[in-house]
Amino acid sequence: VQLQASGGGLVQAGGSLRLSCAASGGTISTYAMGWFRQAPGMERELVAAISWGGASTDYAFAVKGRFTISRDNAKNTVYLQMNSLKPEDTAVYYCAAGETYGLAVVSNEYDYWGQGTQVTVSS
Repeated sequence: VQLQASGGGLVQAGGSLRLSCAASGGTISTYAMGWFRQAPGMERELVAAISWGGASTDYAFAVKGRFTISRDNAKNTVYLQMNSLKPEDTAVYYCAAGETYGLAVVSNEYDYWGQGTQVTVSS
């Protein structure tokens, strides 16, 4: 499975962006999916995760209530809607797929990674 993340960019604080992660070379319908981010000098961290059917989600405390992860298995795509963006959300965002039943909340549960997309939030 190959993952292609897109939708990053430069936005002012308080603005919104929607990231997309399109899969090819296989279906993601039975994969747990997640979005991670890594800021300069920081470790990669989980932002949001969604189970293969979409019934379960989990979020990092810092983004709860502002970000929403969703998936459209028919389109083989996962989304991350980011609202009320803050400068501290600035990072490279990565999507990942894991052959895990249920939610995958740690990076070593993920088997496939996309290239990152840069999100920059100006103050």
